[in-house]
Amino acid sequence: MANIEWYLEYQIQKNRPGLLGDISSLLGMLSINIVTINGVDDQRRGLLVRCDSHEQIERLESILKTMDNIAITKFRPPKLRDRLAVRHGRYIQRDADDRKTFRFARDELGLLVDFMAELFKQDGHKLIGIRGMPRVGKTESIVAASVCANKRWLFVSSTLLKQTIRSQLIEEEYNTDNIFIIDGIVSTRRANEKHWQLVREIMRVPATKIVEHPDIFVQNTEYTLDDFEYIIELRNEPDEEITYDKVEGSQMFPDGGFSMFDF
Repeated sequence: MANIEWYLEYQIQKNRPGLLGDISSLLGMLSINIVTINGVDDQRRGLLVRCDSHEQIERLESILKTMDNIAITKFRPPKLRDRLAVRHGRYIQRDADDRKTFRFARDELGLLVDFMAELFKQDGHKLIGIRGMPRVGKTESIVAASVCANKRWLFVSSTLLKQTIRSQLIEEEYNTDNIFIIDGIVSTRRANEKHWQLVREIMRVPATKIVEHPDIFVQNTEYTLDDFEYIIELRNEPDEEITYDKVEGSQMFPDGGFSMFDF
C-alpha cells in the first residue's frame, strides 16, 4: 500500500470560526491523515498530510477549490522548504535572482540549523558556502547542524578557538560521512601549498564541504561560485550589508590571526 505525503498551503480569504475544523473534517472523510500543521504567515496555513493513493489527493484538491473562504497557494509533494516552513512556522527566504542563495537573520538560527542539518543528512558531494559578518553565528550554526545530523565535523581551516590551518588528515578523517569546514579567509590569506593540496583532496571526496566566506575563497582559487550548490547568508538584521572591507591587513594580530574573524 502506498504511503504518499503531500504539502497543502492555503491563504485564508475570510477567517471564520470552525474553518480549520471543516478542513480537518474533510481530510478525515477522505481518510487523509494530518502529519503536521502550522501557520506559515499571518494569513496562511500549511499542512503536511499523508494518505494511501493519489486519488485521495485529487479528490481533496477538487473539493478545496470550491471553498470560498480559502485560496490554495501550494499543493504538491513536499520540498525541504515546505517541511521546514510547517515545522518552524515560517518560510526560508530565497533570493529572487539567485535561487541557490538562502537568507537568514540571527533570530532564525533554529531554522538555519534545521535547514543545514537536512542538507548534511544527504549523501554524496555537496559544496555549501555561508556568508556573514563576524560573530553572527556562522561556525556555531555549522557545528550545531552537524550534531543534529549526527555527523562528525572537521575543521580544515578555522578561527573558532584558535587559528587552524591543516595540511594533512589521518586516514579515518577522509570518511565521506564527515562534514569538512573551511574558512575561506584563513585558507586564502594564511595557508601554504600543503594546505591547498589537502583542500583539493577534500574537494574530491564525495562528502559535504562547507566554506565560510566563499567570496574570498573563490577570489584566490580555481573554484568559482558556480561550484557551490547552496549559498547561505546569515545577518544580524535582515537589511545588514555583508562586507569584507575590514579584512585587510590592519585587522590582523601580530601572529597572523584575523582578530575580527575570531568567532
